[in-house]
Amino acid sequence: MDHLRCVVERITYQNAENGFSVIKCRAKGYSDLVTVVGNMPDVHVGSVLTMQGQWRIDGKYGRQFSAEKWEETLPATTYGIEKYLGSGLIKGVGPKFAKRIVQKFGKDTLEVIETDPDSLIQVEGIGQKRVEKIKKGWQEQKEIKNIMLFLQSYDVSTAHAARIYKTYGNDSIKIVEENPYRLADDIWGIGFKTVDQIAEKLGIEKDRFIRLRSGILYTVNKLSENGHCYAVRDQLIDTAVKLLEVEAPELEITLDEMLRTSDVIKDKVSPSGREGGLGHEEAIYLPPFYFSETGCAKRLLKLLSSDRNTRLDVDKVMERVEKNSKITYDEVQLLAIRQAVSSKVMALTGGPGTGKTTTTLGIISAYRMAGCRILLAAPTGRAAKRMSEATGMEAKTIHRLLEYQPAEGYQKNEENPLEADVLILDECSMIDIMLMYNLLKALPDSMTLILVGDTDQLPSVGAGNVLKDIIASGAIPVVRLTRIFRQAQGSRIIMNAHRINHGEMPDLRGGKFKSASAGSHEPVQHFSETRRHTVSSA
Repeated sequence: MDHLRCVVERITYQNAENGFSVIKCRAKGYSDLVTVVGNMPDVHVGSVLTMQGQWRIDGKYGRQFSAEKWEETLPATTYGIEKYLGSGLIKGVGPKFAKRIVQKFGKDTLEVIETDPDSLIQVEGIGQKRVEKIKKGWQEQKEIKNIMLFLQSYDVSTAHAARIYKTYGNDSIKIVEENPYRLADDIWGIGFKTVDQIAEKLGIEKDRFIRLRSGILYTVNKLSENGHCYAVRDQLIDTAVKLLEVEAPELEITLDEMLRTSDVIKDKVSPSGREGGLGHEEAIYLPPFYFSETGCAKRLLKLLSSDRNTRLDVDKVMERVEKNSKITYDEVQLLAIRQAVSSKVMALTGGPGTGKTTTTLGIISAYRMAGCRILLAAPTGRAAKRMSEATGMEAKTIHRLLEYQPAEGYQKNEENPLEADVLILDECSMIDIMLMYNLLKALPDSMTLILVGDTDQLPSVGAGNVLKDIIASGAIPVVRLTRIFRQAQGSRIIMNAHRINHGEMPDLRGGKFKSASAGSHEPVQHFSETRRHTVSSA
């Protein structure tokens, strides 16, 4: 660790959210101002800082001191005190009044403000109102510094300390002492492991309810990072026992209390690998995942049972598609287009090279001929761009379609729904359960929804396997394209993908496939019959 003692001359940049600052300082032994970077949320011009950190060379900005730990001492010279007071540290004191106050009290200025602030009335231009303002501002700054010192004494980083103060204000010390695990609930970016270290330093016992509750929430969250919407109760308890180093009965009691207070939600699910099997497992959900999963099911059923704004003559539309299209569709693709035109919700799936894009173009053409307003969307920017290039229409990311704003959330929702007749979603295997729920909430009941994707691709990064589960539910019409078209048969990647799906070893030779190598993949055409039955809201 390098050490640096300096006086803050100016603040170039300061992030109000996390306190990250870029400051220019005057340090002994350096002729030019030194650039210091680090999380310093309550530093002001004129502050005297003692810092520990490392010197680094930034490719763009040159030599900088990266501060990891720092302490502030009050300025000792009249010049330093004047800059300190005039920096905006205290409301009601700018450079003009700072100069007058220091001229009056000299090196004793800060002691006067601390011990006898009413004496400031002696300064020209300062009345009783301004004196009260200065007293209040000085007290607020003291409180911030006390909180920062308290948090740093428990090895809380200055970035986290800034977030804690921003969230709890003057109650920060009280809240952290009583229940540091609240930080994991209330403040984004502070997780269970961080607060567990703070709690240990505060002397909180491992078997306290507040720790076990936070640990269970953390465990379910970690499972959701692996794609799971819920945890089976036994799995959850076993995992939490290892994580928290406590006995299972204590966790069982904690979990029951959490279920009673709805910190988590319980439901019954069929055991893995036994669709509709005998017996059930107890599933433990975090509320956002539970309401997203059940909400998706309810919204899909509502869409299925609702009518369009206008009725379509399916036969007439299909006749026009076949007559006017420059593309020759095979019989399964024509069935897919027909199904899309006649359904309120429909899924189109198939592996690479099976014609999903060509079929999607046919669906778009059909709805255009019917005079419908069409929206196109995909979960990622790259997928949306490919969709735009393939269709010649604007395709948006789902977040952009829903007018997502970080501070305010989704602007398109139940109260402000999307305005169109048809929404076609591409690359649906990448959509997680929470994003899907927010999308479905923004769809008016009259809208048609076409889901396009490959269920054999990797699932979404977030929790849920939405497309696969929707298809497996049997509640919506599904068309599965299985024919590999001639132009795709030359692609070794495409052919190997199908080999793997069929349980065969991939061909790892270089170059393109010869047409003969596609012999084991003769065109197989399927139309998955529409299966409609009532599914539970879960």
